[in-house]
Amino acid sequence: MLPLTEQENPKTSLIDKLPTLEALRLINEEDKTVALAVEKVLPQVGVVVDRVVDRLKNGGRLFYIGTGTSGRLGVLDASEIPPTYGVSYDLVQGIIAGGYDALYKATEASEDDKQAGADDLIARGITESDAVVGIAASGRTPYTIGAVEYARELGCFTACVVCVPDSAITKAAEVAIVPLVGPEVITGSTRMKAGTAQKLVLNMISTVTMIRLGYVSGNRMTNVKPANDKLRDRSLRILMAETDLESGAAETLLDQAGGDLRVAIVMNRTNASAEQAAKVLEENDFVIERAINAGLASSNA
Repeated sequence: MLPLTEQENPKTSLIDKLPTLEALRLINEEDKTVALAVEKVLPQVGVVVDRVVDRLKNGGRLFYIGTGTSGRLGVLDASEIPPTYGVSYDLVQGIIAGGYDALYKATEASEDDKQAGADDLIARGITESDAVVGIAASGRTPYTIGAVEYARELGCFTACVVCVPDSAITKAAEVAIVPLVGPEVITGSTRMKAGTAQKLVLNMISTVTMIRLGYVSGNRMTNVKPANDKLRDRSLRILMAETDLESGAAETLLDQAGGDLRVAIVMNRTNASAEQAAKVLEENDFVIERAINAGLASSNA
């Protein structure tokens, strides 16, 4: 029997004959089912988040690994974590079969090399302290299975995000996240519903992991790196909200902090200089709340 992701969808069998708007509505109706499929696997996502957080708190890293659309989604999610949460680019890494050239052109042949998945992890210096999430819509991609099997043998925490139940990769990983989105609108085109489900799950894993690590205050990205005008404006708004300062005073404080929102918040809460605030942040893994508590304790000693 064909994997679920390769089966034909009877609801869309005549999509090539439909007017444009009707075809779009049909795709939209299918897309509406994706969030419901993800809702059913939230317990498994929660387990993965907690296990990943434990690894990261103890010096480990998180690796996403996959091929094609799955690999691209992993690289996308990983690449957005450092500027959003102010963490090192090493902390969350995306690996795609075929290397970064595969981000913009298809290299499907690389999917079939099982050893290459393990080799790409080895090239990143993977250790037993790390966590590895394999991403594979069908769950039968040799490259990704090879990576997950190697990581698990090494002692890493392993998980997978897949849209076919009881597939090979679900047996390779410790925890399997399996949103069942059903057959695609275009048969086998897993960049569609399966890809959407995978992106939703990866967003959840990385976002809640960063929250649990302390890089968010309320729902504000207080560790954001203000690398452009939009992010500098956002940093200023966050600083005003966190400190109740007016715009002018907040802008002055941010300038004194060298444009670093984290430093500015710690300066405001502890009356520390920019240098002192930066130092206490570094000593506390740039977790603002911990740095504030440490700064206040030091000043009261």
